[in-house]
Amino acid sequence: MSVTDLTRADQKHLMLFAGRSHPQLAGEIADLLGTELVPARMVTYANSEIYVQFKESVRGCDAFVIQSHVAPVNDNLMEQLIMIDALKRASARRITVISPFYPYARQDKKHAGREPISARLVADLFATAGATRIMTVDLHAAQIQGFFNGPVDHLYAMPLLADYVRDHYDLSNLVVVSPDAGRVRTTDQYSDRLHCPLAIIHKRRDPNQAHTVSVHEVVGDVEGKTCLLVDDMIDTAGTICLAADALKAKGAARVIAAVTHPVLSGPAIDRLQNSAFEEVIVTNSLPVSAEQRIDKLTVLSIAPLLSAAIQAVFNDGSVAALMNQQ
Repeated sequence: MSVTDLTRADQKHLMLFAGRSHPQLAGEIADLLGTELVPARMVTYANSEIYVQFKESVRGCDAFVIQSHVAPVNDNLMEQLIMIDALKRASARRITVISPFYPYARQDKKHAGREPISARLVADLFATAGATRIMTVDLHAAQIQGFFNGPVDHLYAMPLLADYVRDHYDLSNLVVVSPDAGRVRTTDQYSDRLHCPLAIIHKRRDPNQAHTVSVHEVVGDVEGKTCLLVDDMIDTAGTICLAADALKAKGAARVIAAVTHPVLSGPAIDRLQNSAFEEVIVTNSLPVSAEQRIDKLTVLSIAPLLSAAIQAVFNDGSVAALMNQQ
């Protein structure tokens, strides 16, 4: 083999692959990277089995596999695993999973006997399929990073969401509110970036209701303020809407929310539409359908964040430095 051939063999080659769950986000990322998604044949057979075949050689490439784990979560997860397996068997050099919303993230520990730790199982499945790296945004629990025996790039949407709030609201009258004790650290980061005070909603059981009804107590001064509720996800929207009601009951003038992942299951859109919120700001980590895009809902793109992180990984740069620059 000549010197020229050795050089060519050692050249890095980025290739971008996407499942079928969120083509808009994948397309935005490809455009920002100045590349195209690798064409593939993907079929769901009548018995629900999934077939994947890539239409180009992937030998020796740095493969980045994008999939948003929206419902049906299990189908989208299985599709991504099959894509990874196909790339491994076709001799891709490195395979990075891009999962903006990590599936099963809420099952990160055991609360009772005979329960699974499904978030760990997902990490094991990615590794077994052939993934060498995971990239995700705003994990429900940071400890999930330790479930994967390889690099995990944990990205944060907080700068994107917080900067939107700074550009559209009067910060002199803003209070950042944690919906529960578990989100205080994240809320504190918003507070630091926006230079605003912090409040917390403390939830407890009402003894007068046979321990079945949660009472929301607001710790902090919110009267006459614009309250920014922050959380990592909105699923059915029940909890966050009750939190908004509690803030209004304590005299808040306005209530808005900044949430990374718009799961928006079941009655979520109806609840948000009829809630005390003036605006709910989310990212497009998961697809938001035209029917779900009510006037109160603002969707910001995380494609620039993900594309910058992909570029840093491909160039063997620092993803942590990228986050520090935000």
